[in-house]
Amino acid sequence: MSENDADAGVADPMAIGQQWTDASRHAINSYVEANNALFAAMGIDRESTGADCDRADAPVSEIAFGDAGWSMERTTDEYDELGVGDYVRFSKPLVERDVNAFAQASGDTNRLHLEDVFAEDTRFKGRIVHGTLVAGTISAALARLPGLTIYLSQDLEFNAPVRIGETVTAECKIVEDLGEHRYRLSTAVYNTAERSSASPDSQARQDEVAVIDGEAVVLIDEQPVV
Repeated sequence: MSENDADAGVADPMAIGQQWTDASRHAINSYVEANNALFAAMGIDRESTGADCDRADAPVSEIAFGDAGWSMERTTDEYDELGVGDYVRFSKPLVERDVNAFAQASGDTNRLHLEDVFAEDTRFKGRIVHGTLVAGTISAALARLPGLTIYLSQDLEFNAPVRIGETVTAECKIVEDLGEHRYRLSTAVYNTAERSSASPDSQARQDEVAVIDGEAVVLIDEQPVV
């Protein structure tokens, strides 16, 4: 899932990026296949379903929908106005408790994410956030589109690690209306600190590379009236 090669030497950044991408793509494909198998086992037709597949069993009163350290912006608040060009951005810091909670929930206890001394001797020279936890901010952004968003597919490429405590911004933009409430979106996650270090008009900002990029296909139904 994440690179944990204990190479203490100075590594080629491009090689690191490629190895990070290859390993992470394999992990994401495994997650997608497992998700598809779960839908099939439940007898759910992903091509036609409009059901709320994201509802948790926990009482709503126990679920935190927002946090002071989170922020969101989107181009429209109206479900009926969604179309090509609309986007949503979601930002949050990825802190120690997030990493620990993800390790516990997922079972991914890779020492690269959890042990300082171990991580110092790897090519990353310190602990990093789980790649799939960083990618989870894309799902968080999609959930903030107007309507009820249901994932159908997600392709990802991991380009760079994120350090614990850094803030990331997920950006999702509708690039194609596929009909029947389905949309294709470009998806990316940026390291917010690195973005803010360059002025909006600078070449560095124009040439910036997302720590994660890819595309998603989602189904967006109108929110149920409750």
